[in-house]
Amino acid sequence: MARTRKATGRKPPAKSARTAGKSTDKGSGRGGGSRTPLSGGRKPRPGRPQPRRPVLRHVLKWAFVAGLWAVVALAGLLSWYAYDLPDIDAALAVTRQPAVTVTDRSGRIVASYGDLYGEAVRVDELPPQLPQAVIAIEDRRFYEHFGIDPIGIMRAAVANLMAGRIVQGGSTITQQVAKNLFLTPERSLKRKVQELLLAFWLEHRFTKDQILGIYLNRVYLGAGVYGVDAAARRYFGRPAERVSLWQAAVIAGLPKAPSRYNPLASPKLAAERARQVLAAMRASGFVNEADVAEARPEAAVAAGRPGRNVRYFADWVMAQVASFVGPPKGDLTVVTTLDATFQRAAETELAQVLEGPGTARRVGQGAFVAMTPDGAVRAMVGGRDWRASQFNRAVQALRQPGSAFKPLVYLAAVQRGLRPDDMLVDRPITVDGWTPDNLRGDYRGEVTAREAMARSINTVAVEVMQRAGRARVESVARRLGITAELHPGPALALGASEVSLLELTAAYAPFANGGYGAWPYGILEIRDGDGRLLYRRRGSGPGRVADAADVALMNDMLNAVVRWGTGRAAAVEGHPAAGKTGTSQNFRDAWFVGYTAHLVGGVWLGNDDGTPMEGVSGSGLPAKLWGDAMAVGHRGLAPKPLPGLDRGFAQRPEASQP
Repeated sequence: MARTRKATGRKPPAKSARTAGKSTDKGSGRGGGSRTPLSGGRKPRPGRPQPRRPVLRHVLKWAFVAGLWAVVALAGLLSWYAYDLPDIDAALAVTRQPAVTVTDRSGRIVASYGDLYGEAVRVDELPPQLPQAVIAIEDRRFYEHFGIDPIGIMRAAVANLMAGRIVQGGSTITQQVAKNLFLTPERSLKRKVQELLLAFWLEHRFTKDQILGIYLNRVYLGAGVYGVDAAARRYFGRPAERVSLWQAAVIAGLPKAPSRYNPLASPKLAAERARQVLAAMRASGFVNEADVAEARPEAAVAAGRPGRNVRYFADWVMAQVASFVGPPKGDLTVVTTLDATFQRAAETELAQVLEGPGTARRVGQGAFVAMTPDGAVRAMVGGRDWRASQFNRAVQALRQPGSAFKPLVYLAAVQRGLRPDDMLVDRPITVDGWTPDNLRGDYRGEVTAREAMARSINTVAVEVMQRAGRARVESVARRLGITAELHPGPALALGASEVSLLELTAAYAPFANGGYGAWPYGILEIRDGDGRLLYRRRGSGPGRVADAADVALMNDMLNAVVRWGTGRAAAVEGHPAAGKTGTSQNFRDAWFVGYTAHLVGGVWLGNDDGTPMEGVSGSGLPAKLWGDAMAVGHRGLAPKPLPGLDRGFAQRPEASQP
């Protein structure tokens, strides 16, 4: 029989302190009772909270670390780009090639060499419309941003995206100053970063007006000029302080594309750009509709400004500057003898001949020069287009003058006793085996020296030289200023030796001034950039080279050339004139050189390669061109008799009536 354990009624023994609070369960699948498991892990111990992962703290920690490294990296990058920034103080100084400004005798700019800057101007010295025009078209938020304009950048990005091409830029005026003043035009990330650094530095160091002033004084505005003052003087003949609203708009439109919008090179494009500037000024509130409507287009070329071929004269002058003041070490202003209005007229007349009747008659080139009787050059055209050829045919070309050399032959004979009424014989003549022909191929028999000159009879000219002596003819030519080599043969009488137009024209000056030699000159004075006088022309020429009585006799004969001889087309209304035509063999060269008591001038037509023209003689196109151009040069001048002809014009003999 089974034994049954009898309950004693005692309580189970208490747990020790070491085991109190501990679970006796060992986990699922093991003995010792059942438990309710925790999802995904062990059951938490009683009396101890579960620790949480500090996610936010970790994110902030690593964000801080990443930011710190980004700052370090950015600082290193900026230090790297800033390491070779240019010397700012040196860049702020004007560092450029010396500029030489060439003006006409009234002070109007006709040419410039080097970097031409105008007077430095402050913003408050300018008419308000000029800085306003620049701000409106270049950086309308200039006074609001801190060197860069995020709003402007976004606006430009949207405009470019919509247009599908770059139509707007986001650079501020401050950035343009930084780029133009300190940096190269290189397109790279490094240059852009340096531009931003310099823009911040400029904004920190200068006021807004100072930055704008730097920009206005240093920006390139086409035609070799820098700054608004130089542009105003170059394009409109006035300082920047006096520009109109339209002129301000033209100048403000130039920085985008100085060559494209240059009002001298492209007046139409310049006007279109100016209208864009005016519209931007209206949108910015600087002007109203009435102001825009009143801004009438104005011609960019100042009144009286010479044409494009004035560079022939300017180059001739520039070649002489160093001999007076040494090589330019600073800015120079060269005041010349040029008459800008006369120069432009001479260019126009020559162009009309070359592009008109000269085309059909195979005239490829031409030259013109005019000076006062003491040698001050008033106009010089060295060819049909300086841009195509810088060879100055008025100065550098040596060509046969033909009969235009005869006055020097006759002067030598006059010094030996020849008089205008002396009788000579036009007949075949042979000298040293050479027989000259007359242009018309006939002979007139007995003629006066006056008629022989007026009708340009070749045989008589050779006879006259035989009377005077070749050595005397050469001596006279030298005294009158001819330096070219002269061949001593009998053909010298007919201008077979080559001379330059400038020298031959100057050789006629004694006939216009009463017998004094003339050295052609073009410089009146030279001043430095501060206006200090470095050189001023003093003195005259070589002195008397011909007796006054002999000059009077020459003027009698040469006046007949224009009055009723071969030079009739050269007459200048209201002014007694004299001169001589010249035509070289086979019509290779055609000349007219003449003078009044006010001006001496010469014309040459021909071809650079010596190709014959189609029957062009000195009595035709050259004489007419001379008369038309000299008519402009004589505007405003009172008629004045030629030296020795105070009784009036030389009269033609009855035997020579046409």
